[in-house]
Amino acid sequence: MTLIQWFIFFVVVQVIHFAGTWKLYEAAGRKRWEALVPIYNAIILMKIINRSPWWTILLFVPVINLIMFPVIWVETLRSFGKNTTLDTLLGVLTLGFYTYYVNYTQKLVYINNRSLEPKNKTADTISSLLFAIIVATLVHTYVMQPYTIPTASLEKSLLVGDFLFVSKFHYGARTPITPVAAPMVHDTLPILKIKSYLDFPQLPYFRFPAWEEVNRNDIVVFNWPADTVRYFGDRNSIDIRKPIDKKSNYVKRCVGVPGDSLSIKDGFVYINNKLLALPERAKPQYSYTITTDGSSFDQTYITKDLHITDGVYQTGQTTFLFRAITDEAAERLRQNPIVKSVDRNISHDADPSIFPSKTNWNVDNFGPIYIPQKGKTVALNAKSLPFYKTIISEYEKNDLKINGDEIRINGQIATGYTFKQDYYWMMGDNRHNSEDSRFWGYVPENHIVGKPVFIWMSIDGINDGFKNWKIRWERLFTTVSGDGQPQSYFRYFLAALIVYFGISAILKRRKENKN
Repeated sequence: MTLIQWFIFFVVVQVIHFAGTWKLYEAAGRKRWEALVPIYNAIILMKIINRSPWWTILLFVPVINLIMFPVIWVETLRSFGKNTTLDTLLGVLTLGFYTYYVNYTQKLVYINNRSLEPKNKTADTISSLLFAIIVATLVHTYVMQPYTIPTASLEKSLLVGDFLFVSKFHYGARTPITPVAAPMVHDTLPILKIKSYLDFPQLPYFRFPAWEEVNRNDIVVFNWPADTVRYFGDRNSIDIRKPIDKKSNYVKRCVGVPGDSLSIKDGFVYINNKLLALPERAKPQYSYTITTDGSSFDQTYITKDLHITDGVYQTGQTTFLFRAITDEAAERLRQNPIVKSVDRNISHDADPSIFPSKTNWNVDNFGPIYIPQKGKTVALNAKSLPFYKTIISEYEKNDLKINGDEIRINGQIATGYTFKQDYYWMMGDNRHNSEDSRFWGYVPENHIVGKPVFIWMSIDGINDGFKNWKIRWERLFTTVSGDGQPQSYFRYFLAALIVYFGISAILKRRKENKN
């Protein structure tokens, strides 16, 4: 929806509210016009139902307001004596339009200073549950979101089975684009396995001020740009174009920021013709072919000495493929007496799956490519268009038409294009086992979700069944970024927890003794 459409929608909602409540406002001792003035009418309504004016803010917070509206409908009815279960059901099931019936057909008796205490245990439980959902949704949407590492693309830095807290405020919290959605779930409702949101309406993109920019080498959670189509139910008949905030969540390392020129030479990333310097915690991995004297590798040597948990295959009588090992592990293999050669596998042949199509690039030799920056202009021609076609038509919503060598944007012949937002280049440290920007291109700024900051739990064998789970104690309560190697703060957390409960017990005992 455009801003004009949203404005019209907002005005219509105000008129509907006024038509169904103006007599209620008058019965409560207010003026009729107070039911019509936007925002002010909500503040007055909070006073009528004996609730804090701060509730008004929650009515304008996407997703949260879906919870608040039914609460307000019920509270309004109860403020005029409509307390029965039937009144409550009618208020909710009619989407608040039951107030029209009360407004025009019932004798209105306003209950001033109505008690807000729950009438019974069930009401108390529902009230507490709604409050918990509202707080949790606010935190999940604007502060911190839990996230699980599902793949090995950042192996060694982040492991499969790591449970993270992802900060929304570091890069600026993004307001929901799909306002009609179930709280605290992504694109699918658990158990039911159906969409958790409605495609319409959609809010304009907005991001709160950031604490910091997305920097080169940051590990970033983002919505996967290529996830434009997702199937629900019958995969052969239904396809749904997903809104930005409902695309799958990915986590990669940002190796290119807006304005960079990026290239990959024999697997190494170069930025502006200089080798990318990775932080100490980054452990890039590549696939290697290992040739032995005919001996096989001991499994304990692979897992304990080399710290390799997956991706070792015997490809011949004396050759092995190690899919993902670090340079340090490769050097240790060279020192093994049974090893004759250790060769890093480097791709030289053109790969048609690499972005953009119809180049002679591959995962190890790629570019140079320009990372678009907001406000910068690039020349458009048949050669450059494949790099920016998706940006122009999909990410920045222009009407792009191509007729031979002629390029038209929004009906006008174009020889250049100015970018409306920043873009980033995301890659996995596991270079030969990562689906990243090399395959689907740039990540738009409006797809950025947040920054992983903390590992609170880590389970080895998370995908192998509960019986095979092992807690990685050394990773509990470690930070994702920072200098040096990760350090667990779990023991400090336990100590703080013991102190907290100890002090709480002492204070409780003192209070009981005073009484």
